[in-house]
Amino acid sequence: MIRIQNLRMQLDYTDAALRREVAGKLHIPEKQIRSVHLRKRSVDARKKDSITFLLTVDVKADGEQRLLKRTDKDVQAVTEKAYRVPISRSPQRPVVIGFGPGGMFAAYILAKAGLRPIVLERGCPVEERAAHVAAFRSSGILMPESNIQFGEGGAGTFSDGKLHTGIKDPHIRFILETFVQCGAPEEILWQAKPHIGTDRLQGTVRQLRKLIERMGGEIRFGAKFMDCILENGALQGIRYEQSGQMQELSCSHAVLAVGHSARDTFHQLHAQGLPMAQKPFAIGVRIEHLQADIDRALYGKFAGHPKLGAADYKLAVHLNNGRSLYTFCMCPGGEVVAASSEERRLAVNGMSCFARDGRNANSALLVGITPADFGSAHPLAGVALQREIEEKAYLAGGGGYAAPVTRLEDFLQHHQSDHFGKIMPTYTPGTSFASPDRYLPGYVCETLRLGIPEMNKRLHGFADPDALLTGVESRSSSPVRILRGEDLCSTGAQGLYPCGEGAGYAGGITSAAADGIRCAEAILTQLGGTIWKG
Repeated sequence: MIRIQNLRMQLDYTDAALRREVAGKLHIPEKQIRSVHLRKRSVDARKKDSITFLLTVDVKADGEQRLLKRTDKDVQAVTEKAYRVPISRSPQRPVVIGFGPGGMFAAYILAKAGLRPIVLERGCPVEERAAHVAAFRSSGILMPESNIQFGEGGAGTFSDGKLHTGIKDPHIRFILETFVQCGAPEEILWQAKPHIGTDRLQGTVRQLRKLIERMGGEIRFGAKFMDCILENGALQGIRYEQSGQMQELSCSHAVLAVGHSARDTFHQLHAQGLPMAQKPFAIGVRIEHLQADIDRALYGKFAGHPKLGAADYKLAVHLNNGRSLYTFCMCPGGEVVAASSEERRLAVNGMSCFARDGRNANSALLVGITPADFGSAHPLAGVALQREIEEKAYLAGGGGYAAPVTRLEDFLQHHQSDHFGKIMPTYTPGTSFASPDRYLPGYVCETLRLGIPEMNKRLHGFADPDALLTGVESRSSSPVRILRGEDLCSTGAQGLYPCGEGAGYAGGITSAAADGIRCAEAILTQLGGTIWKG
């Protein structure tokens, strides 16, 4: 098979036009082409008066070996290798703690290997969880064990469902194909920045759970991990609480994929002596603009073109105060959502449906935090800082999980907002005017004020006076790393595999899923299996 990169096509190209372009690139008649398969498509918007697509395609054609003898860096031979997992004959049933993307894909691989994993998830099935999230957003009544952070699918279930990642990992194609198998849109296989959307992701998560169960996996919801049973530094079992009763589960291998918000679990593991360390993270606000303004800024006269959809952006600036400001998890046509998981502590996040057709765009606007900012050498000092800021944000919003919000112009000029402009907040259950100065550290506010005008130079309109800042965005990543060795085992508990974003080894759905697969592979290797990769 031949892979062709950097094929430039007009926005309204047809399949016939694509075949003609491929034939021209290969210098062959069209009748010699047997098939053209889209592998990747991205938007080139560097020239606003001539926006095009850049395509990577896989081609099957007669006489491929002869065609590949021509020198062209954009034309290469490729061989697809399917990912396969061995069948294990071990009688052991590994345990997976947490059913976010890391835990789900660890359980999926272990189930495919025939090990019938047992999954412990403190939250609810996604159907119940969705109802609890909706109730919280309308009433402000929080369920601490079933919310945007906890429950089937993890925190990413109520987001944009972004699958784009900067890591280079051989498992990524398999992850995307598995999502499609479970009902995700096929477009994620070729989009340069794939996303599922929270509306489609909930059904995808449910189908993946059913697939694991059909292969012998068992998911126990409402099962909250409490601690490990260790003997001479080796895992012997797990204690968990379910329906108010303490339970014990014997096991010698467990994947610990608890997510970045399981702060009580971090404390329990630290008390048990599990080695962990401080980890840098970021904190800030959500910034909202009109999506139509972002579209015009990025696409010019092509704004609103049906093939382009809602525009997105990614910005970063390094400032004279020694800090950096960057955007994260940009949600085109989305909304700012209540992401709290602890009582009287306020956190926000962004969310989009697959269509990305909401009126506003939003993005996290974050300042990097290092252990030097934590004020303590304790491994969980970052958790304490997160909690302190979230408590201040809760009070700044006036309670009831109303979020503090301000117009950007007022924030930059150190004024107190008292009205909205053309941009209305999307956050529910409510908002209250309050400056980030009331809940964020001074160095974070200083960085926001320095950085936003610099970002405006790169994206015209980013510093729109009516843009809204809603706080606080505090859960972009874990503030702690649970230490593990080259074998992926905890350095203090042989047989326990810290995994994913909460353990400090991933960032986002796809990278967490890939880490879950690696941990499952490590378990299979320990049990004497050989990983089949094509």
